[in-house]
Amino acid sequence: MSEQSCLVTNDWICGEYLRSRSQELIDATVQHIGITVASVLIGLAVAFPLALLARRSKRLAGPVLGLTTVLYTVPSLAMFSLLLPLFGLSSALVITGLVLYSLTILVRNILAGLEAVPEEAREAARGMGYGPWRMLWEVELPLALPALMAGLRIATVSTVALTTVGSIVGRGGLGNLIEDALPTFFKAQVLAASVLCVLLALVADLLLLGVQRLLTPWTRVHKVRREPLADRIRKTSAAVEAG
Repeated sequence: MSEQSCLVTNDWICGEYLRSRSQELIDATVQHIGITVASVLIGLAVAFPLALLARRSKRLAGPVLGLTTVLYTVPSLAMFSLLLPLFGLSSALVITGLVLYSLTILVRNILAGLEAVPEEAREAARGMGYGPWRMLWEVELPLALPALMAGLRIATVSTVALTTVGSIVGRGGLGNLIEDALPTFFKAQVLAASVLCVLLALVADLLLLGVQRLLTPWTRVHKVRREPLADRIRKTSAAVEAG
C-alpha cells in the first residue's frame, strides 16, 4: 500500500504543499511586502512633520502624542470599518490603517532623537552661521538617526505582523492564506504562511540594522578605539609577566 500524501494526512510540514502552491505563496508574499513598505514609508513621511511640530510647540506636543497613542489603541476591525467608506475594499484601506498605527512609534522615536541632540552641537552650528533648516538636516537629524532608525525598525516589524489583519478585507498578504486555511485547519498552509511572515520581519529588521550602521558610522568609533587599547594592555601584562 502506497504512502499517503502529506496533503491528505494534513501534516504540518509538507513539501508537496510548497511545490504545488509555490506561486500562491509568492503572490501573497509580494503583496505582503508591498503593503508593508508602502505603509512604513508613508508613515515615516507623516510622522516626521508631526514630530517637528511637537518639538516646536510644547502646547502641541501633548495633543500630537496623545492622538497617535489613541489611534494605536483602536481595534483593527473598528479602524477598517471607519476607513471603509473612504477607501472601499482596497489595499489603500489597509495601508491607511497601518500608517495610523505606525505613527505612535515613529513620532515618539523621532521626537526623542531630536530632543537628545546635545545643546552644545546646536550652539556650535549657530556659531558657524547655520540657520534652523540647515541645522536640522546637517546637524540634528544625523545625530538623531540612531533613535529614528530604532523606531523605524520597531514600526516595520510591527507592520509586518499587522499586515496580516488586512485579510479581513482580502488584502492581508500572507494573512489571506492563514485565514483561508483556518476553517479546515490546513496545517501546512498555516505554518508556511506564519513562517514566511516571521522571516519577512527578521529580514526587514536586519536590512534596516545594516542601513543604520552605514548611516551612523560614528557610533562604532569607540569600539574601534578600544581594540588598540586592549592590545596594549595585553602586551603590557605579558611584558610584566616575562620580566
